[in-house]
Amino acid sequence: MQVINSIEDLRALAQRRVPRSIFDYVDRGSYDELTLQRNRSDFDAIQLRQRVLVDVSRQHMVRPILGQPANLPLVLGPTGMAGMVHGDGEIHAAQAAEGFGVPFCLSTVSICSIEDVRQATTAPFWFQLYVMKDRGYTNELIDRAQAAGCPVLMMTVDIPVGALRRRDAKNGLAVPPRLTLRSALDIATRPRWMWSVLTGKRREFGNLTAAVARTGGMHFAQWISTQFDASVTWEDLQKIRARWQGKLIVKGIMDPEDARQVAALGADALVVSNHGGRQLDGAPSTISVLPRIVDAVQGRCEVLLDSGIRSGQDILKALALGANATLVGRAFLYGLGAMGGQGVTAALQIMSRELQVSMALTGCNDIREVGPSILHRPD
Repeated sequence: MQVINSIEDLRALAQRRVPRSIFDYVDRGSYDELTLQRNRSDFDAIQLRQRVLVDVSRQHMVRPILGQPANLPLVLGPTGMAGMVHGDGEIHAAQAAEGFGVPFCLSTVSICSIEDVRQATTAPFWFQLYVMKDRGYTNELIDRAQAAGCPVLMMTVDIPVGALRRRDAKNGLAVPPRLTLRSALDIATRPRWMWSVLTGKRREFGNLTAAVARTGGMHFAQWISTQFDASVTWEDLQKIRARWQGKLIVKGIMDPEDARQVAALGADALVVSNHGGRQLDGAPSTISVLPRIVDAVQGRCEVLLDSGIRSGQDILKALALGANATLVGRAFLYGLGAMGGQGVTAALQIMSRELQVSMALTGCNDIREVGPSILHRPD
């Protein structure tokens, strides 16, 4: 049997098992993918400080996220179309997160609906919100998340317009998949994936079914393409803060000025995120701007980070530079595509072990005490 002991191993297996259009949707970025590359190269450039002869036999890795304990400083972040990476993908991911003791956040553009995931899980999960032109339906989604017992709402703010993801256009990406001779041949060579999707609950965006039905027959893709709203402003954030009764996170912050405004408007946390290099190409990496954003908010809200995290070492580096916790998207989707729910658990186990070993080799016993002192800073 193939030995799986890294996220890259899961990625390679997922690439063989998932149709090309779906895999590229997960794996690639926008335009020339410069930001996608920086997200990784800037993490790789950070060096850890090796320490020795420290008793690291009793490590503590539990750290609260928004007041709730988590067995890792990690959230399975909101990812669109997980249910096309593997049938019932959002349910499998939520169950894996629950079993591992970390939060899971469901995307607005998930295949399984809020209610599907709520029925299949015990632990409360988070919900990610896109503010759409149809403000009435946006409010309905907020209320549905509230009714499902979601303790956290994550408002994503970095898609006022959709960026060009060249691979998606070339692959003819569609939900449900559009059958052409090329795509049919691709799917036919991946029977494991085809069976999982065909036997899943849904093959369209479950949270948006009712809104699309009200249009009287508009195609899903057409409706969604009309819902990006370039008019969303800070006023919309204020309205959502007033409507939502739980914790509120704002995702997509890359500038200290925006971070200060988020904190001033009462958000409980923000996510330093460039959408995994899938929106503004040519932007800096998230890890490079993290320290300035931490300084900007001055502890008034928690700071989370995503984009580029592929290992436990990356998690440790983010914490050392001031993040309270991290989100992963691609890393768990690779596991999902490779082995379904077991693959998500495998991804969590891999990153947990890598984090534990890296803590020990930097002389660190308690994840809550990680700081800049564990980083090597060349003269």
